[in-house]
Amino acid sequence: MAAIVEVDYIWKNGALVPWAEATTHVLTHALHYGTAVFEGVRCYKGENGSAGFRLFEHMERLVQSGKIIMMDIPFTAEQLTEAALETIRANKLEECYVRPLAFRGYGSMGVNPTAAPVDVIIAVWPWGDYLGDTALKEGVSVAISTWRQRSVNALPGAVKSTASYLNSGLANIEAVGHGYSEAVLLNENGYIAEGSGENIFIVKNGIISTPPLSDGCLEGLTRDSIITIARDLGYEVQERSLVRTELYTADEVFFTGTAAEVTPINAVDRRRIGSPGSVTLALQERFFNIAKGRVPEYDHWLAKV
Repeated sequence: MAAIVEVDYIWKNGALVPWAEATTHVLTHALHYGTAVFEGVRCYKGENGSAGFRLFEHMERLVQSGKIIMMDIPFTAEQLTEAALETIRANKLEECYVRPLAFRGYGSMGVNPTAAPVDVIIAVWPWGDYLGDTALKEGVSVAISTWRQRSVNALPGAVKSTASYLNSGLANIEAVGHGYSEAVLLNENGYIAEGSGENIFIVKNGIISTPPLSDGCLEGLTRDSIITIARDLGYEVQERSLVRTELYTADEVFFTGTAAEVTPINAVDRRRIGSPGSVTLALQERFFNIAKGRVPEYDHWLAKV
């Protein structure tokens, strides 16, 4: 978590506009009712130039999120991918965070959003380690939140919406307020769901496990990448329900996410975990080598700037 670093341009509704002019009205529908979907993507400087990591897949998910909430985004995933690359180039950034956002704009009020127009923006800016400067090497401490994850039939995990993240914000505020770096949320059945902005994995006896989508976690693209990478490296990966005590007794625990990347967890509810462990570090190293273009067989995950 860090302050936004201003750059020159933001892409809005098909055109680049100066950063300070990318504004919206205070009566914008999404500001009042959370009717917005978004993505987070990282662009890495690699061996052969800069590239957005799984940029197209993120834009596909943005369009899918819009479809689920009855928001027809007026751009295709292909157009949004090129718009993001155009915005990175215009701001002369070699590495950055990319934030696409589609939201119900100004024009109507009330809980039914369908009369409000749809606006789309893509912003980019430099952003370092999400959970702190030492997180990737030393790990972070987490706490099980007293706030529960929203039900898949209330705000589904298949939608990456701004409304969903009030839930995450409450959990994170609680955890940080008690001296932890991050929160872990349980679902209403008491199973592990995810962090406030990350998917979660455990390692036990060499087997990697992560909650299934049916337990309320986001269908994370970094999650999917790590599952693929781990299996390609020969690890067994299970998607299964996890209870909180499995975090306490795991050999290793780690977060994944665009912002968090692959971050080890070194303590859960003040119970020390043997992280960063050898499996976490192997996956972390492989992930960064892929993101930086050092592993040619994964080049299809990279959108070259």
